[in-house]
Amino acid sequence: MARDPKSRRETSAGESAERAAGRTRASRVIDAFSERERMSRPDERNWETGAGGEEEVAQVIAARCPSVPVLHDRRLAGSGTNIDHIAIAPSGVYVIDTKRCRGNVEVINPLLGKPRLIIGGRNHTRLVDALAKQVRAVRGVLADEVPVYGCFCFVNPSGRLARSALPTLWTLRIADFRLYAPRRLARQLNQPGPLTRPDAAAILRALEDASVPA
Repeated sequence: MARDPKSRRETSAGESAERAAGRTRASRVIDAFSERERMSRPDERNWETGAGGEEEVAQVIAARCPSVPVLHDRRLAGSGTNIDHIAIAPSGVYVIDTKRCRGNVEVINPLLGKPRLIIGGRNHTRLVDALAKQVRAVRGVLADEVPVYGCFCFVNPSGRLARSALPTLWTLRIADFRLYAPRRLARQLNQPGPLTRPDAAAILRALEDASVPA
């Protein structure tokens, strides 16, 4: 019998979540990230400044999308790539690449050549190819009819989730991928769509079986 996707989601962010049963779900997600990184990196301060954006995005999703199952910080078998978050929303499966950025985020669409992702005045278009690889890996696990989307989520250096270096009135897109701030991403994840709760539970099981914590 499939477990309820909400209960599975609350334990998916890592082993340390189980030791925080008396805390909120958002706090458990943060503890899970912190525990794994403290075990893997000797310099905890470096991790807090470099990967804190993943914590903040996880917290926003947990608080604002309580019915959306999410896997955090996963590696799909054989893909050789880490995925920050995989959210199973009613509208589809979202492969989310979180970036903490400094400076404006822009998409340049030249008359000739491919679009370029510019962050803080520098060309970071290589991130698009990396996200495309993650999306292909997830699609390879799921049935063809399951919609799978890739997106970026940008968090500003100070961690204030209400602000970002993205435009406030529209959503940027490069290739097939949208660029969100955390709260705008949460609104997208809450949009209605074709996937039912049983669908989400089956997709979550398939992704858990095909991946391990990164």
